Order: sequence, then C-alpha cells, then structure tokens
Amino acid sequence: MARAILAIDQGTTNTKVLLVDEHSKLLRRVSLPVPVEVPRPGWVQQDAGVLWQIVQEAIYRALDNTPGTRLAAVAITNQRESIIAWDRHSGEPLGPCISWRCKRTVPICEALRQQGWAERVTSRTGLPLDASFSASKARWLLDHIPDGQRRAEAGDLCLGTVDSWLLWKLTAGAVHATDVSNASRTLLFDIHRCQWDEMLLDLFGIPKAALPEVRLSSGWFGETDRCGLMPGGVGIAAMVGDSHAALFGHGLFAPGGVKATYGTGSSVMGRVDVPPARPGGLSVTIAWGLAGRVYYAVEGNILSAGEAVRWVGSLLGLEGEVCRLVELASSVEDSAGVYFVPALTGLGAPYWDERAQGILCGLSEVTTRAHVARAAIEAIAFQVAEVFHALEPVLDVPCALLRADGGASQNDWLMQFQADILGRPVMRSRNPEMSALGAAWLAGLALGWWSLEELSGYATLTDVFEPKMSEAARQERWRGWRLAVERARLRGPKS
Repeated sequence: MARAILAIDQGTTNTKVLLVDEHSKLLRRVSLPVPVEVPRPGWVQQDAGVLWQIVQEAIYRALDNTPGTRLAAVAITNQRESIIAWDRHSGEPLGPCISWRCKRTVPICEALRQQGWAERVTSRTGLPLDASFSASKARWLLDHIPDGQRRAEAGDLCLGTVDSWLLWKLTAGAVHATDVSNASRTLLFDIHRCQWDEMLLDLFGIPKAALPEVRLSSGWFGETDRCGLMPGGVGIAAMVGDSHAALFGHGLFAPGGVKATYGTGSSVMGRVDVPPARPGGLSVTIAWGLAGRVYYAVEGNILSAGEAVRWVGSLLGLEGEVCRLVELASSVEDSAGVYFVPALTGLGAPYWDERAQGILCGLSEVTTRAHVARAAIEAIAFQVAEVFHALEPVLDVPCALLRADGGASQNDWLMQFQADILGRPVMRSRNPEMSALGAAWLAGLALGWWSLEELSGYATLTDVFEPKMSEAARQERWRGWRLAVERARLRGPKS
C-alpha cells in the first residue's frame, strides 16, 4: 500500500490539497475557490467557518477514488497574517477571519507610530509596524467581540492565524498551536528569542492565554480526528506559512537564492543566516524551524498582484475572466506608455506606504483596453523587480537569477517581461504548487522519509527565461514606473 502525505494549502483565494508520495511524486491535486468579502473600502475578510468547510471538501475530493493509499501525515501551509478568534469550548468563530489585505486597523498602527513605537517593534519582530500583520487585527477582534478582552484573559477565547484554526479543527479542539514562521508574522513574536514578547502583548493588549503554543515547523503537532474520508490518528507533521513553504520547496535551504511567489499578493524572499539589522524597507522573518533550530529569511511583501489584475479585469468588463484579460494584454507588444500602480490597499515593500492609492497614468489618444490590461500585468513584474533589487544588497550575495512559482508564473510573457525588466534570468518551476510541496517536504523530514540532501535531488523541472530587452529600453521603462509610483504616493490620505 502506497504511503502519502496530505498537504493542505489554504490560500487567500483558493484552497489546494495535494497527495505526495515517498519519492516526492504528486499523486493527486484538488483546488477549490475561496470567497472573499469586502464589506467596505479597505476592509477584506473571509468566513472562518466557510474556510473550514472548503478545506474539508478539498480533503474529501483528494482522498476520494484513491484506494491503496495510506496517509502517513498531514502538512498545513496557509495564507499568513490573517487572524481568527473562536470560542475555546464550542469551537465556533467569534467574528470574521480578518485578511492580511485588510486595512481597517490602519488607525491603530498609525497611533502607535506617532507614539514612537515603530523602531522598537521592528527591532524585536523584524517587521514594520503595519496593519498588514496580525496584531492590530487581533486587537480589533477583541474590541468587537462582546466581553472579548475578559474572555481572552480567562482563556475562554482563542486567537490564531489560519494554520492554528485548521489545526484546531483537524484535531477536534485538542491542540491550539502554530509554528515559528507564522508566529513571526504577527508583530507579537520576538524572532531573536523565539517567543511571544510581553512588551508587544502589552502594547496591543493581547492576552497570552488566548494565543497558540509556538512550535518548530517540522515536527509533531497532534493527530487528526476522523472527519469524512480523513481517518483519525494521522499525525500532523508540519505547519508553515505559504511563502516560507515555497522557499523550502524551491530547495533554497542555504543563504543566497531568491524566489518570488506570484499569487493574490506576491512575496519575494531570500534566506539569510543572521537577521540583518537594517533590511532597508524589507521584513526579517523566520523562514522555518526544524531539527531543533530556526532559519531566517528576508522578504518583501507586495500587497496587490493577482488581485489587482482581477480588479482591472472587472473594470474592463471581464469580471471573473482573468484568462480573457491575459489574452487581451498579450494582443499588444507593450503598454504604450501606460502604467498602473496597484496600491489598492496601499503599497507594501519597499515603501510601506499605507496612504498610497492606486493610479493609472500615461494615457493618450492611442490607449486601448489592451494597453491597460498589459499595464496591470506588467505592474506585477515591476513590483517584484523593485523588491529583488532591494533584497540583493541585504543578502550580501550576488543574486544571479530569480526563481518563480505561483499561479501567475505560468504566464510565459509575464515571465519574459519579468526577466527583461529585472535584467536577470527567471527560472520558473513547472510545479506551481511550491507552497504545498514545501509543506509536504517538511512533514517528510519529520517522518524520516528523506534528508535535506536527498530533497535537493527532488527539485522540480524548470523553464528559464533570459532577458532580451536592451539596457536603454529597460531604463526608459523604469523611469516611467518610478514616476508613476511617485504620483501614487502623492495621492494623500484615504477618505
């Protein structure tokens, strides 16, 4: 009977479940869409109960019609920074899952910055004091749950990122835990001492009694409760944030390599041995924890990538049809001087400007819908290249190429434009599910299936895109993009 790891990748817009065997071979893949709610401008949330229902359905479909396969372990990877509160006794959600993309708590972070807390927060967490991360969202939830603060202090209420929520549900409430990679994205975790930080908990008013236990990414988290086709007693052997899992799936175990994951947002990440003191507009984070130690990374977070493309598609009357937008964009050779800065919820790395607003500029009498569509997709590549160039000096190692994964990376001309505007080759994995694969690999390590050296030999097939754009053309495009970004940042406070 074949043994397999069931890897759950619960993302912002999709939930994916993979079955991976002992040779890292993909046996089955299921992907289901996840609804996202925008109840008012800047507010982004999901229904935690619906997230769990969709995960259960994806597990059912993955295990259905796979006789002869025995589950050896479960691995979880997840959208990061999104936060959920639930009742410890009933297991019912006490509010929405507030998305990492949500900006409802900008005033909380702005007030703390004005009080002079920004540098102290960053020195301990590696993150900018920004509403994208979990702490201010947790504060909002406690403020809007009846008697929320008292219940949290009494331990009657659980707060956790999506991985914690799924672990709780899979174990029928037996385990409330997270891993170091997810904890390091909350603004509540000291990445140097690897523990919840009392100063930060006091700053945001988050009771430690409500938070999960923090463990290494690869190891035993608990056992499943029987649910549908999911058998009981299966060990949950890995939990890790999605971007971190993708870095691991690329085999970038040692410092120096850089990968970009193209999703709803985008993450550009590279491994480092020692957290840099001044990362220059980037975040320092824990990449993963295994074999008794933690490993660090530097990352640039791009807030709007695939989501901005979907938004432009809706604007152009192509709602729900990203493929039609891509076809429209590919019908022209360039954007004819049109630039789109997708600061729909502010700008992330390397600017971290919450007040920036989206802007479409460079329009003329020759502009067509196709040029606007192309500008939307090119904006992804510009943002990734900006972070890559900011990341390279921090890594202190020349970066010869960029590794790419995620749904949008399957677009050939986007990858070619990425190589052109970056001026470096782009190596695209033919397996877009690098997050789920990386989580499965971490679970396999816990099972003793393989070593890091053996995993290096399991690297997926890649396509390589070499830069073809002339240096003069590249610099001209960069001038236009930088001017567009400046205009987006001059748009003033959001209404």
